[in-house]
Amino acid sequence: MAKDGTNRGGARPGAGRPRKALTEKIAEGKSAEVMMQPTDIESAETPPVREFMQELQRDGTKLLADEVYTETYQWLKERSCEKIVSRQLVEQYAMSISRWIHCEQIVTKYGYISKHPTTGAAIASPYVAMSQNYANLCIHNQQRLHGH
Repeated sequence: MAKDGTNRGGARPGAGRPRKALTEKIAEGKSAEVMMQPTDIESAETPPVREFMQELQRDGTKLLADEVYTETYQWLKERSCEKIVSRQLVEQYAMSISRWIHCEQIVTKYGYISKHPTTGAAIASPYVAMSQNYANLCIHNQQRLHGH
């Protein structure tokens, strides 16, 4: 701390000895697999599905988020990745997929065209745009799950 009471000085960002590259560590005989394994994370069974993922929709249909969540978690577990992917990310992915499915079911039931609320003219169903938005969100979350 400086004489005027402000926090100044100290180590500069980037100062100090540079870290060794992974290739150098391997050349020294350290195993890459050991270095890349998370050591402090415990294995767990599929975490319970939270209530909001099991609630009925306003139209009375069942949201499929709980099924997508369980399937996705099992898929990650088969690949020994369930320890390194956060529960919230799996929940976001499951909600996105289930909302996309729900929108597609509504488009299938009512069609692509809707009536404008004030003019009565034919317009594109708002569920088509919502479905596309959820599909894009699904792709984004899937990429995050796969680490791309």
